[in-house]
Formats: sequence, structure tokens, C-alpha cells
Amino acid sequence: MVKHQRYSGKDRPVYMISVAAELAGVHPQTLRIYERKMLVQPQRSPGGTRLYSEADIERLRLIQHLTQEEGINLAGVMRIIELEIEKESLEARLAEAQAEASQAELRLAREIQDFRQSLRADIVHVPRGGIVRRAER
Repeated sequence: MVKHQRYSGKDRPVYMISVAAELAGVHPQTLRIYERKMLVQPQRSPGGTRLYSEADIERLRLIQHLTQEEGINLAGVMRIIELEIEKESLEARLAEAQAEASQAELRLAREIQDFRQSLRADIVHVPRGGIVRRAER
């Protein structure tokens, strides 16, 4: 049984290798090399045809830019991509931590407010010289 995933936007696999190669400005054999080196991982159709997404095309263009215009070898490109993935992961974790901190601040502010209100409820004004007894709770 083939499990179908739902893709949307830039992750939807739509381009066959020849089209992807043309869009990225490389030879199809280059895409096969990039796949073997794990620089890009196209999806596969049920028949085994490589299908590239818009996100894959963007990555291929980045690889081309880094290798052709910046003179970076494929090992360097792999490291750059690894670091970019790690950066995105850290940014996501930071956003989660910031959201949790904001929620904790709100909870703490509510608890402080509740505590202050409970203190105010316990305060009894005693006129000078007078004796006041608080009712037992």
C-alpha cells in the first residue's frame, strides 16, 4: 500500500528531473550527483520517477551559486546547508522558548495580582485607640 503525503506550497513535488535541471541551470546528471551526496532529496513517484519541488529548485540554485560564483566545493556547500538547517531549527526552538516565557510571565503577573488582592482582603483598618477583632474564617 502506498502512503500518500499531502504537500503544499514550495514542498509539493511537481518537476521531473529534466525540468528541474533546466530550471536550476544544471545537467540532469548533476542532480543525480547532488542526490547521491545528499544535497537534495527529491520525492519519488509511485513509479520511481524523481520529482522536485520549488524548494528543491531553490536549493539547487543556491548550490549552483555557491559552487559557480563563490567557488565553494561540494563539501563546503554541504556544511553550509547543514548549518542553515541547524540555524532554522535553533530559530524555531528560540521562538518556542520565547512563547513559553511570555506565557509564564502572564501566569506570574496573574498570580501576583491575585496575591495582592488576597492581601488587600485581609487588611483591616483599625482606628486609633480602637480594638477590632477580625471574624474567624
